Amino acid sequence: MKVFVRDPGFYKKTALIALPIAAQSMITIGINLADTVMVGKLGDAQLSAVGQANQFVSIFQICCMGLGMGASVLTSRFWGMKDLKSLKKAITIMLRLTIFLAVFGFTLPTILCPRVILNFYLKEGGTIDESMRYFVYMAPCYLLMGLSMTCTIVMRTSGQVRVPMYVSIGAFVVNVFCNWIFIFGKLGAPEMGVAGAGLGTLIARVFEFLMICGYMFFVDKRIRYRIHDIFMKCGDMLGEYISISIPVLVSDFLLALGNSMVASIMGEIGDTFVAANSITVVTQQLSTVLIQGICQAGCIITGHSLGEGKIKEAKEQAVTFYALGAIVGAVGAVIILIASPFVIGFYEVSDEAKELARQLMASIAVIVVFQSINSIMTKGVLRGGGDTKFLMVADILFLWIASIPLGYAAGLVWGLNAFWIYFLLKVDQVIKAFWCILRLRSGKWIKRVKTAAAEQEVSGAKL
Repeated sequence: MKVFVRDPGFYKKTALIALPIAAQSMITIGINLADTVMVGKLGDAQLSAVGQANQFVSIFQICCMGLGMGASVLTSRFWGMKDLKSLKKAITIMLRLTIFLAVFGFTLPTILCPRVILNFYLKEGGTIDESMRYFVYMAPCYLLMGLSMTCTIVMRTSGQVRVPMYVSIGAFVVNVFCNWIFIFGKLGAPEMGVAGAGLGTLIARVFEFLMICGYMFFVDKRIRYRIHDIFMKCGDMLGEYISISIPVLVSDFLLALGNSMVASIMGEIGDTFVAANSITVVTQQLSTVLIQGICQAGCIITGHSLGEGKIKEAKEQAVTFYALGAIVGAVGAVIILIASPFVIGFYEVSDEAKELARQLMASIAVIVVFQSINSIMTKGVLRGGGDTKFLMVADILFLWIASIPLGYAAGLVWGLNAFWIYFLLKVDQVIKAFWCILRLRSGKWIKRVKTAAAEQEVSGAKL
C-alpha cells in the first residue's frame, strides 16, 4: 500500500481543517500567557491563587473536550452519510450531558462550597482568600464555556473551522482588554486585582458563547441545528452515543489524572526540576499546535470517508496520516532544538536549572516525534474509526503501567539524569506510536455505527 495518497483534495481538506484549528490553539496559548503576565504583575500570591483556582476549571474543560470529541466521532460519520437527523440526535445528547455536567457537577459546587474545592489546591490563609475573589466569577462560566467548546467541536465536523477561529481571536482581544481595565482599574473602572481577572474571563466567555452558539443555533445552514432541537426524542441514539463517546471522556479524564501524577513526581524530584520543566512548557505547547490541528483533521476526515462508505480510502488515508505524524513530529523536534538555547537564556534562573532545562529540551525533542504520531493516530484516525473502547484501555494501560512507575523509579529510585527521567515519564508516547502500526494493520479499528435512519456496516480487513 502506498504511504502517501495521491489525491490532492485530501491534502487540501486536511490543511483547511488543521490550520485554523492550529491557529486557534495558538490563540488559546496566547490568552493563557497574557493572563499569566497580567496577573503576575500583582505578585506571586495572586498568580498562584488564580493558577490554582483554574485547576478545577481545567477539569471541566477536559470533560467538555471528552464529550465534544466523543460526539465528533459520530457527527463526522453522520455528516459523511448525509444523515442530518442522526447527527442532530448526537448533538442533542451531547448538549444535554454538557448542561447537566456544567450545572450539577461544577456550577452548584462552586456556588455552594467554593472554599472546600479550593482547599484541595491551596492551604488556608491569604492565598485562598485571593483565590476566592477570582473563583466566584467562574460559576457562570462553566455553562457558557461548555456549550461553546462542544458546539465548536461539532461545527468542525461539518467543515466549519474558520468561524471558531475568528471567535477565538475576538475572545482573546476581549479578555486582554477587560483584564487590563478591571485588574488595574483603567478607564475609570475600579481596581479589582484578581477579581478583575475573573470578571474579564467571564466577559470573554459571554462573548464566546454568544458568537459560537448564536451562529450555530440561528445562522448555520449546514447542520441547521436550532434551539428547539434540544427537546427532540433521541433515546434510540443513546446506547450508540454512550458506547462510542463515553470511553473518550473516560480516557481523556484518566489521562489528565495521569498527567497530574507525572507533575506530582516532578514535584517530588525537587523545585529545581520543576522550575526547569516550567521553562519548557511554552515551547512544548507551541511545537505541538499543528499536531493538534492534524489530529482533529484525522478524526473528521476518517469519519467522513467511513460515513460515505469509502473503507479502502479511509485505510489508505490512515497510513498517510501516520507518515504525516512522523514528518510533523520531526519538524517539531528541530524547532525545539533550535529554539531551546534562546528560550532557556530568556529566564533568570540558576545554572543548575538551566542545565536541567537543556536536558529536558533534548528529551522533549525526541518524545515529540512519537507524540505526534500517536496523537494523530489515537486521538485522530483511530478515534474517527470509532475504536474508542480499545483506545481507552490502551491509554490507561501504557500510562499507568509504563510511564508513571518507570518515571517514578528513574527520578526517585535510580537517580537518572533529567533527559532519561522525562523520557521514561513520557515513554507511553513511544509505545503507542509503535502499537498504532499493529492496530492499523489489524483493521479492527473500523467500527460499525448504527443510526435510526440507516445502518452502515464496515468491517476491517488487513491492509
